[in-house]
Amino acid sequence: MSSALNRFVINFWGVRGSISCPGASTVRYGGNTPCVEMQVGGKRLIFDGGTGIRVLGRSLLSEMPLEAHLFFTHSHWDHIQGFPFFVPAFVKGNCFHIHAAIAPDGSTIEKRLNDQMRHPNFPVPLQVMGADLQFKDLQIGQSVAVGDEVLVETALLNHPGQALGYRVNWQGHAAAYITDTEHYPDRMDENVLKLAQNADVMIYDATYTDDEYHSTQSSKVGWGHSTWQEAVKVAKAANVKKLVIFHHDPLHDDDFLDQVGRDVAMAFPNSLLAREGVPLHIAPPFPSLNGAKPLKEIQVSV
Repeated sequence: MSSALNRFVINFWGVRGSISCPGASTVRYGGNTPCVEMQVGGKRLIFDGGTGIRVLGRSLLSEMPLEAHLFFTHSHWDHIQGFPFFVPAFVKGNCFHIHAAIAPDGSTIEKRLNDQMRHPNFPVPLQVMGADLQFKDLQIGQSVAVGDEVLVETALLNHPGQALGYRVNWQGHAAAYITDTEHYPDRMDENVLKLAQNADVMIYDATYTDDEYHSTQSSKVGWGHSTWQEAVKVAKAANVKKLVIFHHDPLHDDDFLDQVGRDVAMAFPNSLLAREGVPLHIAPPFPSLNGAKPLKEIQVSV
């Protein structure tokens, strides 16, 4: 088995958008809001702090002391609401580099996370967290070097209040994390195409179907999210190798998502719907197991 220094693995801890939706009808894909972990060349990168980060935190308790880079796309509630329950942040000796763009109103990510944990919203303030929290404000379009080999690129997305998309580069491999974003009606978003170009994996906000997005009774135009049909268009235009449908609508139960998965696969065969607890390996390839793949793991075809 390859060492962590030679691995690029994506772990999905929260794949829902808007609000967590646990229950019998969402158990196969999961009900936690966004949190995606990437283990890249021995570095740990965490994208967003939705309710999924609570589960991630519990899984990391056996690996402390920890150092990780946490990148927020934006601070809408579903992307930060798990951070106050991220246990490793309360433990002295851990270190978290926390990156996000300054909001249009001028507030930093430190202020926004602090305000979330102030009375009357939460009983325990941010200052109680014992880990070394190093807050780093990003400029839109800025790249961040994580160690000597990992480069994280950023680009502005089309979302109310502003959001950042990310691209993680390592040894010729790349994964794009593109949520929350809404497609344009008359053109493809150049920022999205740049993030996704030739990526091994593109994780894309496909909250709706086209029918839902354009519904005459409850249009979703202007809500800041996209569709799986648009995801396929981007994947083809950007020469993406693997498309991952992400930020599932809380109204979409497992059976609905099963059908979306079949529809997406017909349009873009090398695709899947993000599921909590199912890792995605970019590098290295899986070892041979008599032709079988390890249980609950997915390999990217390149």
